[in-house]
Amino acid sequence: MSFFSGCFFGEGMRLDKYLKVSRIIKRRTIANEACDAGKIEVNGKIQRASYDVKIGDRITVHMGQNERTYEVVAVSEHALKEDAAKMYKIL
Repeated sequence: MSFFSGCFFGEGMRLDKYLKVSRIIKRRTIANEACDAGKIEVNGKIQRASYDVKIGDRITVHMGQNERTYEVVAVSEHALKEDAAKMYKIL
């Protein structure tokens, strides 16, 4: 069974949960706090943790001096550690 068989295409997921499941940010509480602090942008606009992430969205994470942008490739409720990186593409 492939990773993408459990993915939702066209369905969304909360931004804080997506960041955690994809392992871009390790813990959901940290992801939620980063959203509240304005450190997470989606498609160039600062978003709240409740934003509905969709395939094709571009997420920019500002942490300290670092900034990294990801493109959402898949949205999945659960992902194994080795499959988490398949949910996004680093830009």
